[in-house]
Amino acid sequence: MQDRVFTIAGLLSSDHHFIIAFYVVLCAVVTVVVAKIATRNMRVIPSGLQNLYEATINGMLYMAKGIIGEEKARKYFPLAGTIGFYVFYCNIIGIIPGFEAPTSSWDFTLVLALIVFFYYHFEGIRTQGVIHYFAHFMGPVKWLAPLMFPIEIISHFSRIISLSFRLFGSIKGDDMFLLVMLMLVPWLVPLVPFAILTFMALLQAFVFMILTYVYLAGAVLVDGEEH
Repeated sequence: MQDRVFTIAGLLSSDHHFIIAFYVVLCAVVTVVVAKIATRNMRVIPSGLQNLYEATINGMLYMAKGIIGEEKARKYFPLAGTIGFYVFYCNIIGIIPGFEAPTSSWDFTLVLALIVFFYYHFEGIRTQGVIHYFAHFMGPVKWLAPLMFPIEIISHFSRIISLSFRLFGSIKGDDMFLLVMLMLVPWLVPLVPFAILTFMALLQAFVFMILTYVYLAGAVLVDGEEH
């Protein structure tokens, strides 16, 4: 019943999985539509939404090239950049009364983490080959390989939990904070909490994107490459 009160999607169904799926699709549509609008009339001297998107993308690539190099930063931007924008919209929608952030559901953040997990391993194997890629898991000292290999495996799987829980925990906490504020001062919530929540939505999207680049760098860069 609470979903019917606090979320628009709850008017369609009281099933929370449906509600989250509704906002997952809605945010995907928003991500695509806004990107299309920003690139609809490309100009040499950008203005409006095109200017905002170009500045944002340039900033994202600037940060990424320090991690993985400019060439690979651009190569993997379709994945990492799209995740960054998409996660931001998934976060920010939860600030709007009547909507729920899909990233406040652990199921959804787990799926995002699994996409990153399988993709960077796929790229690592494709770039370095199966043997050479998994040889890095054994460490530089051969006699420590039996110890290092299981530790590395556990470390990589822990990234799934780290990625998913970091995003889920932060956004879930933000949603609860906003709910409390709305209960205390309904419809007259001060601008400061909204500013804080917007910053957190942007920060968590940025962190998820940067970690995607970090994991890709560890998978595809051979020793000493681009460092």
